[in-house]
Amino acid sequence: MARILALDYGTKRTGIAVTDELKLIASGLTTVETSELLSFLTDYLSKEKVELIVVGEPKRLHNEASEVESKIEKFLVKLKNVLPEIPVSRIDERFTSKMAFQSLLDTKQKKKVRKNKGLIDEISATIILQDYLASHS
Repeated sequence: MARILALDYGTKRTGIAVTDELKLIASGLTTVETSELLSFLTDYLSKEKVELIVVGEPKRLHNEASEVESKIEKFLVKLKNVLPEIPVSRIDERFTSKMAFQSLLDTKQKKKVRKNKGLIDEISATIILQDYLASHS
């Protein structure tokens, strides 16, 4: 059985989450430097079966695309060239970073942990994946 992988794409770092093989549970996988993202994905997909990549679609409050969207679109063209067999789906990711930070507050994480932007990106990717799973169940 194949997994679903989700990306919270950022200009510096990208948070990555993945489902279990039954596609029931979304879990944070890691955060990678965005410059290394394609290489990470190629390596990961050589070891794990992934049937779909979900990429967050950052929007502003009034449904306008955020400034990072043009970079995401360029990345998606490269991704399609490198991994043409893996379909990509997009999902609205508004407020995921705020939700990720709030989850760290709710679980009473220390300030040092809350300042870990890579962890916030990974949690954001997990929220994106959970939202995708919820909307496709």
